[in-house]
Parts: sequence; structure tokens; C-alpha cells
Amino acid sequence: MKQTKTKRKKIWFAGMIVFISIYISVIFYHNLKPLPLGLSMEGEVYYSNHVTFLKDITYKDNSGKQTSKQEILTSILKQIEEADAFIVIDMFLFNKDSDKDQAYPKMAETVAQALIKKKQAYPAISIIFITDRVNTAYSSYPSKELTKMKENGIEVIMTNLHVLRDSNPLYSGIWRMFFQWFGEKGNGQLPNLLANSAPKVNLWSYLDLLNVKANHRKVVITEKAALISSGNIHNASGYHSNTAFLIEGNIVADALKSENSVIKFSKDIDFPIYKEKEGVYSDLRVQLLTEGKIAKHVLSSIKAAKKDDIIWIGMLYLADRKIVDALKQAASSDVMIHIILDPNQNSFGNKKAGLPNIPVAAELANADYANLQIKWYNTGKEQYHTKMMFIEGKQEDTIISGSANYTRRNLQDLNLETNVKISGPKEATVMKDVKSYFEALWNNQGAEYTKDYHTEDTVPVFRYMLYRLQRLFWFTTY
Repeated sequence: MKQTKTKRKKIWFAGMIVFISIYISVIFYHNLKPLPLGLSMEGEVYYSNHVTFLKDITYKDNSGKQTSKQEILTSILKQIEEADAFIVIDMFLFNKDSDKDQAYPKMAETVAQALIKKKQAYPAISIIFITDRVNTAYSSYPSKELTKMKENGIEVIMTNLHVLRDSNPLYSGIWRMFFQWFGEKGNGQLPNLLANSAPKVNLWSYLDLLNVKANHRKVVITEKAALISSGNIHNASGYHSNTAFLIEGNIVADALKSENSVIKFSKDIDFPIYKEKEGVYSDLRVQLLTEGKIAKHVLSSIKAAKKDDIIWIGMLYLADRKIVDALKQAASSDVMIHIILDPNQNSFGNKKAGLPNIPVAAELANADYANLQIKWYNTGKEQYHTKMMFIEGKQEDTIISGSANYTRRNLQDLNLETNVKISGPKEATVMKDVKSYFEALWNNQGAEYTKDYHTEDTVPVFRYMLYRLQRLFWFTTY
């Protein structure tokens, strides 16, 4: 009997060693594996005479009345209307789901109908719509808008996120070893935590959701221009403050190449071709950046800032350690830094814990540089969803803007992201427009856009511990 127990213990111990070895191997491989070809792209530097700054902004006027002005959706609809050869859209959130007691603009329905109308009027036009499986709660139910688009000849592609690196490795190692093999298990029976008006969700979809992966891009491309945005075509995001840049010229070629890389590992279809036009000279230089290359250029731009340069940042989430450290280093070199942050206290009308911005803002404030200043955007139930940096230099200015928050998931080759870098003379219209945008928000010109940061703007000890644990184990949605 004693020998039998000893043998069982040895078998159990050997089994645990094998399990742990496989588990660790799975984690390391899927955290370090090569990226699919074409991701983490650093595009060509092109010249463009036509770069337009667009903004959606929700604010309280001086009487306290909330007002929302939108330019991005209007521009997207115009792009669709004016396209002749092709339309390629890559959009993270595209649905009408919301909580039952909330009302939002019908953004998803409006764009879906515009695309269907375009396809019906011009059957030969190629329309491709790339999106994320979050819009079907990871295959728990179909999307009515996406289904209608498919029925009308529009190519709808759900991004294959499983080929990407794992952003939540401790969990994803278990998921890859066990749960992924079960696939989708029919109709949902569980409450939909994303929106209570949406259909119910099945268990396997929630298990997939916990991998915390996303095609987070927000891009609209036609043969005439590429729009790089921070905003989703998503009803519950309808009042968020966002920014976008509409750019004409040969950057369209790189935008298509970038999207074609997603197509290749998601679904094998024919893809539109853009014939580059003869180069034009302009003082404005534009460059497409995706995934990890965004971090490279953000960091190099901050580190290149000189004394008396001004760095403006408008951001939903600021948490990346390298960027936080670079900002403190720049402040120590007498670079003026103005940061406008979302307080991270509301998400689609639901309360949040203030993470990560409140502890990160406290860290930056405690660095005690008079030239590093922080303000909170004065949000209601909407978010300050912008992801933009603007650097005023002595000779020229630089903009880096798009879908990427300054977090590990967004900048370290985990999420799919698209940004654009724009460089040129201070006299350029786009530079003046972006400067005016930041100055209006910072100085509350005509409205109560922002609120001052105060040293008491800290999170409770429990939430701060949660923030530290999230940083340690990478189990976070930001």
C-alpha cells in the first residue's frame, strides 16, 4: 500500500512537471512568436498637400449645458459618397448595443446604410469592412448591421485575433491549452456585460473575451484619401471626444498594404490595388505607423524635444512606462508639457475605477516639475477618447495621432493599431488647427472643457494596489 501511494505521488508530481512545462512553453511562445507579415509597419514618408484635422468634441458651455459637435462621421459619409473604385474600413467597434436607459446617435446604422446604398448604386465598387469579434460578443450572436451588409455584397471580415501575441499570457496559456478547442457553443444564456440591451452571451465567448485582444484600428480608406481616427463607428461612443486626420495622396498605398496584412491572416480574398501617383512636393510629411512602430516614433519624438519646445498630449489611457519616464526626462530638460487626460471614471455611462490615469497622473505630478502640467477633461457620461501628441518645435511641429492609447497593449505589438505621423512647418494649416484645438481645451476658451489637476486627485489604496497588480500580471483591459 505504501509503495502504491509513493508511486501515485511520483506520477502526480511528474504530471505536474509536464503540465507546468507545457504551460510555460505556451506562454513564452505566444508572447514572443513572430508577428504576421505586414504588422508593426513603419510606412514610407510621403508628401501631401491635403491634410485635414477633424474633431468630435463634447463639452459644457459656460452655462453648464452639454453640447456635442461632430465632424468625423460627416467626413466618413462624404468619403463613402465620393468613392469610385473601393472603400476599405477597419473599425474596432461597430454596433448599436447600449444599456436600455441610454440613447445615442445611430452611427452604426447610418454608416451601414450608406455602404449598402453605395454598393447598390455601384455594384462594381469593392467594399471591404474589417472589424473585431467584440461586435458579436465573440460569436454569441450575429450583428444585424454586418449581416445586412453581407447580404448586399459587402465583404465583411472578422479579424483572426488568435494569430496575434497574447496580451494576457497567464490566462491565455490556459485558454490555448484547454478552452480554445471547445469553439462556440450555441445561443447565449449569460448576461451581456457590454450592453444590457444586447443579446445574451455564452460561456465560451466570455472565456474568449478574457484573452483581452483587439483589432483596435479605426481607418477609412478610399482611392481618394485615408482617414486615421481615434473614434469608433459605434452608437454608444457617439458623444465621445475624438480626433482624426483625413489625408490625400500616396499614403493611401501604405494604408492599403497595412490592411491587406490583416486580410491575409483573417480571410483570403482579392484586395484593392492603389496605383501610386507621381510624387508632389509639400512642406507636410506624412507617415503611416502601426503597432509597435507607433511607440518607437512617440518615444523618439519626446526624446528629441529641446528646451522651450512644447509637448501637448490628449489621451484616453496613459500608462506605458517608457513613455511616462520619457515625459519626466523631457520635463527635467525644460521642455514644456501639457497633458489632458480622461479621468477614467465613466465608460458608456458605467462607473470606472479611475485606472490607469489617476495613479499615473499622481506619479507625474509628484515628479514636481513646474513645466509638466496636467488637466482632466471635463467629461460627463462620455469619454475623452482622443489619442494624440502634438509637439511644437522651434523649426517645425509634429503630430502623432490615431487609435493607439499609450499603454502596453496598444504599443507593444499586441493590439492592432494605426496612427499617422505628420511633420511640417508651424505655418501649415493643420498645425495651426491642432494648436488652436489644444489651446482652446487647455484655456477653456468659451466652454468648460478641462478641469485643473489637484494633488488630492488620487485613488484609494485598494485601487492603487489593483493598479500595481494589473501592471505586474498584465491582466487589464487598458
